[in-house]
Amino acid sequence: MVKFFPSLMCADISNIRDEIRALEDADVDGFHLDLMDGKFVPNFALGLEDIKAIRRLTDKPLDLHLMIDEPEQYIDLFCDINIDMISVHFESCVHIDRVIKKIKNKEKKAGIAINPGTSIDSIKYLLSEVDFILIMSVNPGFAGQSFIDYVFDKVKDLKKIIDKKNHNVEIYADGALSLEKIRMLKSEKVNGFVLGTSVLFNKSKDYSEIINNLRAL
Repeated sequence: MVKFFPSLMCADISNIRDEIRALEDADVDGFHLDLMDGKFVPNFALGLEDIKAIRRLTDKPLDLHLMIDEPEQYIDLFCDINIDMISVHFESCVHIDRVIKKIKNKEKKAGIAINPGTSIDSIKYLLSEVDFILIMSVNPGFAGQSFIDYVFDKVKDLKKIIDKKNHNVEIYADGALSLEKIRMLKSEKVNGFVLGTSVLFNKSKDYSEIINNLRAL
């Protein structure tokens, strides 16, 4: 089953309790949390206390996307507040294999996020070590960007490698995912989608109607 994770960076933070309830009523699969440090990406989003508060408000899986320098320093901190999935950027880690093992040793799902310009070849030897790959279809750091079309080819290349080696790893997509882009990526066997302003938030339809439409694709 394809999974849908709303990005709470795009939600109304001032009304986050009601936002989470409405999204749970829409039967989303979990919540995507973007942590930005203003260094790895030129923006800030969600802090430790925000994430702790969100954890208290929902039992749904939390997917933490670390867009920060030296993420290995903070793995224990986030695992200890009961995060379920953690993705770290290939570009932010000097010793990414060590970081992945640290996440797995905490019995959490480990993922690698890669920027649009990062080659699939750079991570192919790590596919046996992780649970998921987060393909960025925009340059990370801001909502409201345009989808980068060559990402379709990256997804196809990644799927070929996974199938050839029979890796047990899921593919997730994140960034400017409209209804049509999700339809196209779903046909390429993408397993999950991060939902932001392009398809879910700031729309005239309610969350349940949008999620139902996505599941029907």
